[in-house]
Amino acid sequence: MEKVRVGILGASGYTGAELLRLLSLHPAADIVVLTADRHAGQLIQEVFPHLSALDLPELTRIEESDWHTCDVVYCALPHGTTQEVIAQVLDESPDTKVIDLSADFRLADVNVYAHWYGQEHKAPEIQPQAVYGLTEIYREDIAGARLVANPGCYTTTAQLPLIPLIEAGVIEADDIIIDAKSGVSGAGRAEKRNILHAEVSEGIHAYSVGEHRHAPEIEQGLSRAAGRPVTVNFTPHLMPMNRGILASCYVRLAGGADAAALRETLKDKYDVEPFVHVVPQGVSPATRDVRGSNYVLTGVFEDRLPGRAIVLSVTDNLVKGASGQAIQNMNVMLGIDETTGLSQVALFP
Repeated sequence: MEKVRVGILGASGYTGAELLRLLSLHPAADIVVLTADRHAGQLIQEVFPHLSALDLPELTRIEESDWHTCDVVYCALPHGTTQEVIAQVLDESPDTKVIDLSADFRLADVNVYAHWYGQEHKAPEIQPQAVYGLTEIYREDIAGARLVANPGCYTTTAQLPLIPLIEAGVIEADDIIIDAKSGVSGAGRAEKRNILHAEVSEGIHAYSVGEHRHAPEIEQGLSRAAGRPVTVNFTPHLMPMNRGILASCYVRLAGGADAAALRETLKDKYDVEPFVHVVPQGVSPATRDVRGSNYVLTGVFEDRLPGRAIVLSVTDNLVKGASGQAIQNMNVMLGIDETTGLSQVALFP
């Protein structure tokens, strides 16, 4: 298999580390550039001892990196810091493809981005080039893209079951409640008081209630599926665990459908997909069932309330919710078998 030269911007974060872990098993990946400004001059094993067995280049600053040596660049920088960097990469290295793991190119409307992220979009001329990277839904567009905006973790977990149900007309798009729980790694690796062990352990709490930034991203995807604007009720919660997302989606049935019809709709959509699976009837998917893997498990249950159903979906927020899906998108962009480097099953227990 021909080698693909890979660069990772922001290699010292959780998603950067997960990219390295997964790409180490990818037969085509040759990692040639790693940046981490605060750790420039160090080796990756000094930052992540669990990667000590890997032979990787020294960490450098972004401005010292040569994009011409890369076929693909993953951008794992914090939100709000990515747009100008990617504009520079695309300008200086016309043959390089970019996969952005931040939120900076996910929202097609730059005004919506400015409202939710509190700053003007710094590369509005590039935004139209960005393809939203929910692989199972937008695979054909991703295949021809140069810039892919990798979806958020909550959005991936919720959209994958909901989009086919909306498209099939078996649920009401205007009556969706998404109750989601995430592990602490979703908050990133930066030092923050609210994710200290003593602040998170032995409890659970809702956060960004009514104003989480993944809400407009979820609504963007569901609106495309419905063909009209859709607004959802979305509340995230922080769990005392490292990894995983569980989305409990409460929906109103439509078109004479019942819970069994929802389940069959999802099976029809995803039976051919390598990573998205509908669990057996009566099984409740758990985050431990996907830990460390690129898999999505979803299940459907009848609600006690007439005319309603409960759709459950689980992912590993660092894999299918971030780095794994980014590699899946790279495979699609380069015409490589989509499962390459991603066939690991979950770690259990």
